Amino acid sequence: MPCFWGCSYFQSEQEGSVELRHLRYFVAVAAHGSFNRAAKALHLTQPALSRQVKDLEDELGVKLIERGQNSCRLTAAGRRFQDGAFDLLARAEQVVQQARGEPRAAVVRVGYAPSATADLLPRALERFYAAHPGVRVELVDVTPPEMIQLAAAGRLDLVIALEPTVTETPGFHWSEFRRLHLVLVMREDHPLARFKQLAPKHLRDLPLIGLGRENFPAYVPHIRELLEPHGFAPHFLALENDGVPTLFASLEAHRAAALLSDNVTAFLPRSLVWRPFRPRFAPIVARIGLSLQRPSPFARALLELLRDEQSRTPSAPSSAG
Repeated sequence: MPCFWGCSYFQSEQEGSVELRHLRYFVAVAAHGSFNRAAKALHLTQPALSRQVKDLEDELGVKLIERGQNSCRLTAAGRRFQDGAFDLLARAEQVVQQARGEPRAAVVRVGYAPSATADLLPRALERFYAAHPGVRVELVDVTPPEMIQLAAAGRLDLVIALEPTVTETPGFHWSEFRRLHLVLVMREDHPLARFKQLAPKHLRDLPLIGLGRENFPAYVPHIRELLEPHGFAPHFLALENDGVPTLFASLEAHRAAALLSDNVTAFLPRSLVWRPFRPRFAPIVARIGLSLQRPSPFARALLELLRDEQSRTPSAPSSAG
């Protein structure tokens, strides 16, 4: 039988072969981080799934997954194999759709945090549409809890988020996307706006407006954790659950300030200014997740464009000038 990387199987030097089902099983286990959860998603018994993955490892001659009592993790070989398996499954799905003559246009659904992508997404999308004119990208700007629901339901191909509650969602291959730093955002007539840079001590007893616990559960604990070594806690006047645009409106209405990632400077209203901190606080890590439940070559292509745009983007200025 002919053998090539990109069809329904590939063949080793021995008689056995690896089939697409083996790749699907492996990708499912990698996505869920558990044989038990993956078996439920695949409607298989756990022993049957474990046996199929073991057959795959035996065929390849390498250990792909380290088994634990209640979870599992990929070995170095498993991580290398994961990318190839994902690409092959995505390509196979595309070939099947073409063979069936399905008229449905390809769609990439992207869940994103504007504060993590505002300066990159427009340029990446422009390049993506130029390279893939027949593919539509649906941008999904929702709260972190809503994003978790969509991701868990398999309705997102790509996710870019700051909230750990989102970036811990199983079923995605998560990796670090970029590092952002906190800045203080305020009205231009705020007393602290006269400084070019701020020290953490300026935050002591400073009235702040933050993001609400209901939709941004990690925000307040993160700010408290950052300020604890400096000997004080944040003083929040209000917490906004509707996101950064609503928070901006509150800042414009009150003589308060907000601690946000430096990327918000890309869409800051003219009535507001920002100032960096020296020394800097620990960075905020934005992570990007590629769905392992619905492999898409176009989602992978958009991810690579986003990474390329990030590599070309200079760091935020050290001073607001």
